[in-house]
Amino acid sequence: MLNSYPEKTCDIDRLLRHPKLVAAARAGKKTQQRRDGIYAYPGETFTLEGVHFTVTALERQSLGDMTEADAIAEGYPSLDAYRELILKMHKGMTWDDSSLVWVHHFEITPGQ
Repeated sequence: MLNSYPEKTCDIDRLLRHPKLVAAARAGKKTQQRRDGIYAYPGETFTLEGVHFTVTALERQSLGDMTEADAIAEGYPSLDAYRELILKMHKGMTWDDSSLVWVHHFEITPGQ
């Protein structure tokens, strides 16, 4: 695949793993996933419990640029809830607004 992105750091099948987040994506409520590395490129597809998804965009973003709308697109009720859970999941991590992450945007594949 030709693109201007760095090489993937992980397999697309590892993009979404937590059952609550999988359920939110399958319900169409989760359309973004932030990761330290690249798990998928735009145009790639993946399947979660029989529901097919297409990655629509990939962008680099600092945690400080994350908005309430982004947190909701991540499947959380608010940015505070997202931040709290991320810090709880990653022991020893601190929230640094300048930290860069890769934002994977996706949608349920049309025609399903």
